[in-house]
This record gives sequence, C-alpha cells and structure tokens, in this order.
Amino acid sequence: MSTPYGWEDLVSAALVGTERRPLPSGEGTPEAELFDHAALLTVRARAGRMPREGSPLEAAPEERQPEVPRAAGARLARVLGGERSRLLAEWLQAAAARGYRLSPHLLPELLDQAVRDRSIRPHLGVLAGARGRWLAGLNPAWGFLLEEVTAPGAAHETWELGTSGDRKAHLGAVRAADPARARLLLEETWEKETPQDRAVFLEILADGLSSDDEPFLERVLDDRRREVRHEAADLLTRLPGSRLARRMAERAAACVRTENGEVQIVPPLTCDAAMERDGVRAKPPRGTGERSWWLQQIVARAPLEVWPALLGRPPRELVRTKIPDWGREVMAGWVRATVLQGDPEWARVLFAWDPLADLLAVLPRGEREDLAAGFVRRHGLDGQLIMVLGGAAAPWGPDLALAVLEKILQVSSTQPWNLSELSRLAGERIDPALSGMAERLSPEPPVQEVAALLRFRDDMLKELQ
Repeated sequence: MSTPYGWEDLVSAALVGTERRPLPSGEGTPEAELFDHAALLTVRARAGRMPREGSPLEAAPEERQPEVPRAAGARLARVLGGERSRLLAEWLQAAAARGYRLSPHLLPELLDQAVRDRSIRPHLGVLAGARGRWLAGLNPAWGFLLEEVTAPGAAHETWELGTSGDRKAHLGAVRAADPARARLLLEETWEKETPQDRAVFLEILADGLSSDDEPFLERVLDDRRREVRHEAADLLTRLPGSRLARRMAERAAACVRTENGEVQIVPPLTCDAAMERDGVRAKPPRGTGERSWWLQQIVARAPLEVWPALLGRPPRELVRTKIPDWGREVMAGWVRATVLQGDPEWARVLFAWDPLADLLAVLPRGEREDLAAGFVRRHGLDGQLIMVLGGAAAPWGPDLALAVLEKILQVSSTQPWNLSELSRLAGERIDPALSGMAERLSPEPPVQEVAALLRFRDDMLKELQ
C-alpha cells in the first residue's frame, strides 16, 4: 500500500472530519482509510530517512569474541523485560569478565540504557563487541562506547593507540607487574593527557604506592585541574613519610594544644595558597563554616601517628577524649584519615565508637564481616544498620548472611512493613551459593523470598560459566 498524502493532510482530515475532507475510498470506511494511511506514514518515519549524498556504509567487522550462551542471553532478555531488573549490572559484570559479547538484537536497548546509566558502560565496552563499536560510530549518543575497554585482556593494547578504557587497563596491568615502569609510562605522556584521563590514571597508582612515586606526585600538585591535584594529594596522604604528610603534621600541631589535661583546638584563621596546593579546599560546602572545613581537612591529611604523639594517648583513648570545641570536626577528620591511610587499628576503635560503613572497607575481609555480623545481631533495624551493611562488600559469607537472615525473621514478626531494604540487600549481597542455607533456615515467606532471589542469581552466574 502506498499513500499520496503527507502527515499534515491526514492531521487536517482528522481534525475537520473525513466527511468534509474525504480520502479516496478503499475497501474500508473513510475512518479506516485514515488510520491505514496514518499507520503507514508512522512506520515509514520510524524505518529510516531519505538518503543523502554519501558512500554506502561498510559492513560491521567480524566478531572475535564468543557470544553469550543461549540460556544466559535469554535470562538477560527477561531481566531487561523487568524480571529482577536490579540484577542487570551483576549480569553484565559477570559476562564481561568472561569475555562474552551480546547477541546483536540486545545491543540497541542496552546501549540506550547506558546513555542514562553510566555505571554499566564499562561492562558494555567488552560486551558490545565489534558490532557495538560499529553502531557507536554511527550513533553519536552511543559514542561513549568508543572510550571503554574493548576486551578483558585489553592490557596488551598499545598505550599510545588504545581507547581510554584500554589504556587504563594497560596501565593497571603494568602497575601490578612493575610499579616503577607504570609510573614512568604515565610520566612520559602526562602533558598530553586530558584532565579527565589524568585523574583516572592517577587512581591506578594507588596499587603498589611507595615513596618512589612521591617526586612525581609532588609535581602533580601544581596541575591546573583541581580534581587532579586532589587525587595526587590523596595518594601522598597515604605515604606517612611524604613531604605533604609532614607539612600537614605541622599544620595539625599548630591547631592543637593541651591545657590542664584538656585538649584545646584552634582552627586555622585562613586558607593560604600552600594549603590549597596540598589538597585543602578553601570553599566549604553549604552549611559548613570555613574554619571548621579547613580543620577537618588538615586532620584528614595529617598522618594518624601524629595524634598519639601530640596528645599522649593511644587511639582507643583518643576517640573517647572529650574535646570541648571542634570535637566533631576532629572526629570527622580522623575517620577520613583512617579511610585514606587504610589504618586497621584506627578503623577498629572508630567503628566501636561510631559504626560507619566507610570504616569497614579498611579492614581485612574476614574481620569486616565479623564486625558487621556482630553489629547486625545487637542493633535494631534502622538507617544506620542499612548503611553499615551497604559498606560490607559482596558477596557476604555464611556468618554475615546468617545474621542478616535471622534479623529478617525477627523483624518480620514485629515490623513486616520495614523489611524491603534489608531483604533487597540480603538477596543482592549474600553469596548466591548460600541459597540452600536460606531455604533451610525458615519456611517463612520473607526468608524464602530472599532464597528465591539467591537461586535466581546462582542460576544466572552458572549460565555464564
């Protein structure tokens, strides 16, 4: 069927009526004819556009990666259709780690979703395969794909010619094998890198960080981009013997004095250029005073070993020391310093004093789960418990899993309306291999719902093996 009418003609006929503006009669009623022509024009508009001058498109390159197994692809289609949709990122991560590529018919929907959700883009760099990168070259909205890692083994790609993602993978692999060589590689191209890439590449130096990196990082403190300077300052903060750490220790000492056994804090009056160079941000967040903000940052960047020396008390006593003024700022600075410097001793005493999720990440995995499980067993279901569990990296082992499932059982009899977030975390964070443990624990619906989600994840991951 063809139509001599344009869209405007059909709109006019619909507005004034087919009796006043008739269409050529066909086998159906005038109204049916109107809708037929409208449907035809709609399909034609969606199908493409009028050709312009240019060369025919080259065919997509041949694929070298294996396609995802059929069962795994079918499950992904179900997830995209709304079944257990929160598991999309886990599916993509697992599939990308195994070097699979997606079935072509799934690419447009996932690429469109990645336009809105940046967190899944790194996985799609691998999963899209050659066809996905070919499509990204044709659709500017999907152009982000051309900057992502192209394969799990992209560390072998040329440093000079790879995508940003490939170059990041390459630098990470070199850093793991030979830290000095990775730093020299980055130094050689530093002036040519974009500000965004500089900040990303600096993060990689956290692996294998040593005093050998200090001269380069000290120079980076003069970079034009604030994000780059701050990343360098964070790395130098992790080196207690660095020049930046010593400068911060001097600033911290100038803010502290002890009178009659009482700790007195005197925050800095100004934030000078030297402080800003060392990573202290001059402008505070809304609602925070300038001196309070500067004090927090100085405490956060000073070596933790400074405080027992300054105040004559070990960490377990320091966190309980009453500081009449500015105590909140000092405590916040200690927490940040503990996370930056990765100090397990301070993490333990601070978590015992104020259980914060960030502190768990500093501890070895086994100890982290023991602390989290103990906290779950003695604490009620509230926002703090959810935040602590959010800081316990997945997959959760048996002890933490059991503590959370028992909490779900306990709360289901007293506050069943308050279970959704805890059940979601349990289903998404517990090791899916523990689904049998959840099934056997209790026949109660809340636990069995978690078990069903764990079974789904377990089957999902097995299909990708």
